[in-house]
Amino acid sequence: MNAVSRIKSDIVSLRMSHCRAQHAAEQAQYHLAVRHYRECLEAAERREDCRAMEFFALRLCECYERMGMLDKARHFHAMGCAGDSLIG
Repeated sequence: MNAVSRIKSDIVSLRMSHCRAQHAAEQAQYHLAVRHYRECLEAAERREDCRAMEFFALRLCECYERMGMLDKARHFHAMGCAGDSLIG
């Protein structure tokens, strides 16, 4: 598989995982949402896409907060807000 095909398939996989995660979160199935958002976060890391990494980290934070796992929520909140300190 060439680089362009790999990138396109990676984007499709990312979008599918994001849709699955959103649907699971809407259904309060946070354990599933976390699994899919972690897949998204890993894909964003592979792509070295900082904004996507922050976005998915904040989605993970929300899920962990709703699950009552506040230490994990804080970890992902910090990861999701890492770019804020660079602005301004």
